Amino acid sequence: MVDPKSGATPLEGDGKRILMIFGTPKSSSLGHALGEAYALGARSEGHVVRMLKLGELDFDPVLHNGYDQSQNLEHDLLEAQREIHWAEHLVFVYPVWWGGLPSVLSGFLDRVLMPGFAFKTHGRKHISNELLRGRTAELLVTMDTPPRYFRWVYGAPAHRQMMRTVLAFCGIKTKRLTEFAPVRTSTEEQRQQWLRNAEMLGRK
Repeated sequence: MVDPKSGATPLEGDGKRILMIFGTPKSSSLGHALGEAYALGARSEGHVVRMLKLGELDFDPVLHNGYDQSQNLEHDLLEAQREIHWAEHLVFVYPVWWGGLPSVLSGFLDRVLMPGFAFKTHGRKHISNELLRGRTAELLVTMDTPPRYFRWVYGAPAHRQMMRTVLAFCGIKTKRLTEFAPVRTSTEEQRQQWLRNAEMLGRK
């Protein structure tokens, strides 16, 4: 039975409803460890955390005809939409590849954030109504590129895409973005500190 007030089951608790989305096809990674640490911190404060690992979902990441024709959602994507509706706070955990999002995350967003679910369009003017308004988001991002270089030289394209042209367009307000970088040259001590930082973020 689901608590109508919180949307959580009695076994889960009655804290903030958090959905964590792992946007990588890899089965294990630093990002997975960061997400688990964040969830540990959030649950210690009484929040309810559910997880979606995109690499484990069964769906076609290609939106074959754009929005010109309907494309039936697979069972896993229908469940993902239900989880997004359930959530108050979305935590996206993913690496930056080639300055952008991993293809599995990009494809997931293409397929799940559909008109009528995430936004409305009116006629040919493409004026949007934000259907996921009231939710917040947080981004935990791993990169090999040093953060300053990524922002000032590359223009932080992955960050701008997620915060402005995806989440904000659907009415989701990004509350915080945390970069863990550069990963490739990091030491074990640095990674352990990042895990502690992620746990602290989950507590806030």
